[in-house]
Amino acid sequence: LNLLLCNLIKLPQLLKRYRNAGDLEKVRQLKPTVEKEGILDTEPIFKKLRMPEPKETIDGEGQVYRFSSRNRIGLWGAWVCHLGILLLILGFGLGQMTKEQYAVYGVPGQTRLIGDTGKMLTIDDFRVDLREDDTVSQYTADITVHDPAGGRQQSASISVNHPATLFGMKFYQNSTGWAAAMRVFKEGNLLQENVLCAGEYAEIEDMPGLVVQLKAFYPDYVLVDGNPMTQSGSLNNPAYLYSIYYNNEILGMNALLEGEEIKIDDYIVTFSEPQNYTVIQIKKDSFIWLAFLGGMLTMLGLVLAFYLLPAQVWAKKEEDGTWSVHGISTKGGALFREQFEEAAKPLEVGEVHNEHTDAAN
Repeated sequence: LNLLLCNLIKLPQLLKRYRNAGDLEKVRQLKPTVEKEGILDTEPIFKKLRMPEPKETIDGEGQVYRFSSRNRIGLWGAWVCHLGILLLILGFGLGQMTKEQYAVYGVPGQTRLIGDTGKMLTIDDFRVDLREDDTVSQYTADITVHDPAGGRQQSASISVNHPATLFGMKFYQNSTGWAAAMRVFKEGNLLQENVLCAGEYAEIEDMPGLVVQLKAFYPDYVLVDGNPMTQSGSLNNPAYLYSIYYNNEILGMNALLEGEEIKIDDYIVTFSEPQNYTVIQIKKDSFIWLAFLGGMLTMLGLVLAFYLLPAQVWAKKEEDGTWSVHGISTKGGALFREQFEEAAKPLEVGEVHNEHTDAAN
């Protein structure tokens, strides 16, 4: 609110300053930053100060003036910067209030619904890249998004800090975990097979109420003070922590090592084929363009404020044929004064006379 009101209050004044900076009569009423008298030729001063070609005018009293104004746009620097910050705040705030956000997880080959969007996401592949010391360097998922209603699909590869935009939504590689294949046998025959991510459960198909849950997975299982832990991320001694429920009552919980079986009445349950699953975060922000515009305006405002320094230079022709030159710079005054002094020094009457005398000697 403070920024908004400041910009609104300053706008009329800024417009007036911008117009006046190009008006010789208005500029002459201001106090010059620096001025010099007895100048023989004004053209080198305007050129050395990198001023636009000066315009020569004659007032009602026959007085001759030369006037040039540069970088008036620089007066808008702070105002544009504040406007950019306002748009950033507005774009971010509206985006946070209206954004749509979903999470989809699974293993390669699985297809999941993306919330209530009507679109489907298929995980084509998921890779964990390791460094030489076995630490993770990157997680990468290859995905395909299907739009059944439109009969279209789009594919992309996403990794940490490298999202992709599909169907107007942004897809991020968010995190990962472990999954395993659960198989249920009855009387020696395979009854069902499910891929469970850690924390998921499956109901035995011909025994309603009987549920098996994969609570956690330990790739390098070890028991420390009665607590299951993993010594490393390598599959050296895999173990599956499971729970059995019947009608929401827990029947048991234990860690199952590779090759071991769970026996429940006529059923045998096994876990095998551990693999990483991926968690993909999906976001749709309808106001990201507004935040982007705010960021660009903020950068533009900083450039205008710090690199385009406004300046006005005018010269008045005196009765003896010399010129009095005046300059104003509302920003960077010290630097402008130094540049002005350097540009005007060899053009003064006294300096030119001394140069001629030295040459004669």
